[in-house]
Amino acid sequence: MAFQPVQHLAMHTLDTLPLTNSFAALPAAFHARVQPTPLMQPAQLIHFNPAAAALLNLDPASAAEQGFADIFSGRQALPGADPVAMRYAGHQFGHYVAQLGDGRAIVLGETTTADGERWEIQLKGAGQTPYSRDGDGRAVLRSTIREYLCSEAMHGLGIPTTRALCITGTDDEVYREQIETAAVLTRLAPSHVRFGSFELFFYNNLHDELRALADYVIDHHFPALRDAQNPYIALLQTVVERTAQLLSQWQAVGFAHGVMNTDNMSVLGLTLDYGPFGFMESWQPGFVCNHSDYHGRYAFDKQPQVALFNLSCFAQTLLPMMDVDAAKAALESFQPAYERAYSDRMARKLGFAAASPASDALLTELLAQMADSGTDYTNLFRSLATLATGETSARDRFIDRERFDRWLADYRALLARHTRTDPDWQAEMRRTNPKYILRNYLAQAAIEQAQAKDFAEVDRLFTILRSPFDEHPGMERYTAPPPDWAKNIQVSCSS
Repeated sequence: MAFQPVQHLAMHTLDTLPLTNSFAALPAAFHARVQPTPLMQPAQLIHFNPAAAALLNLDPASAAEQGFADIFSGRQALPGADPVAMRYAGHQFGHYVAQLGDGRAIVLGETTTADGERWEIQLKGAGQTPYSRDGDGRAVLRSTIREYLCSEAMHGLGIPTTRALCITGTDDEVYREQIETAAVLTRLAPSHVRFGSFELFFYNNLHDELRALADYVIDHHFPALRDAQNPYIALLQTVVERTAQLLSQWQAVGFAHGVMNTDNMSVLGLTLDYGPFGFMESWQPGFVCNHSDYHGRYAFDKQPQVALFNLSCFAQTLLPMMDVDAAKAALESFQPAYERAYSDRMARKLGFAAASPASDALLTELLAQMADSGTDYTNLFRSLATLATGETSARDRFIDRERFDRWLADYRALLARHTRTDPDWQAEMRRTNPKYILRNYLAQAAIEQAQAKDFAEVDRLFTILRSPFDEHPGMERYTAPPPDWAKNIQVSCSS
């Protein structure tokens, strides 16, 4: 048989990227057509993510083209673009707000890859839209760097998330708490539809539009649900399951979203809208990362119950298409699904194949000791692989060392009963417990250098965080707990 060369799929350039916009094809009630407003000064490319470009099958060499920064700052149109700002409502801090929408984000369109993956391309910070209210429609370099780094960090951790293609920016001045410089984030997601997208139509008694939105989500993202007896019940159950899995991942890695309003919750179960987020450093179950969250509504340990509240808001919007008992049954599956997923993830972090009452008890005791001692969450779990085989230095991270010694003896005994002490097991532990997270003080240092036109630290963090389970020799300083000045950093919604 004659040799047949492998046929490689040709990569797209900016001129050949196939772009449509299925969301723009929905009626006018769903969105507003709006063109990006160019920044006053021509933008420069600050950072580029080739892994995100690969999702679009976009040739990474495109980033070197003169028009790249112009396109992804909104100065030049992407061929085939049909830009829209999405319209939605939402519950913010527990209170319904009837009119929200993309106040500084514009979806240019979507591209579908050869294997059927769909990716929307959105510019965040591209100027005012009809939903900007009193805002200027801009993003600042500070917040853009934080989202860019964190979305890649979350992807590296294996957590569903929006992705970021690039940052562009200029010296245009934007006022937040102080004068800052403008930037634009190019964000990618299969869809940016939120719980609040459904709330908009439910609370306005627009049931035809509500059904059209549900059909859109099913047809474009969950086509297999069409075979269900009631596709809308199946949709609700799917969103509940995905949200339960997502929350178990957030809690297991110590991630606090900071502002879990329903308009910031993805129907696809993605981590969406990185604002005042924070990764847990010293273990504090009640950790609040958003300085605007005065009552701790979105504290770390409350995130699962807030997710259930948000899901109940979403379920309510689907009541015109299902009965109340079906909605209640779907919602009642959230807590057991979350608890099961969280227990299994934490058992794996401890080195066990699955959760058990014994592993749950070990976890409860360890977290209680960590809370009492302010132990660094990420570093302690990373150290467990060596703790299990004789290393004892971690006891110095605890105030009551004798109590920790008793815990360690129980831990080693349970591991021995499960024969989990071999080298392969240690490697598995390191693949489960990250060495690196995006600590707030590291992000702040990168931001301050970037504001001085030095983007090297952004690049170093980007490189480390995309593979957070690897050792990265010479980069151990990025595992250090925060210095005293940074131990209680809180950030705002403009962050």
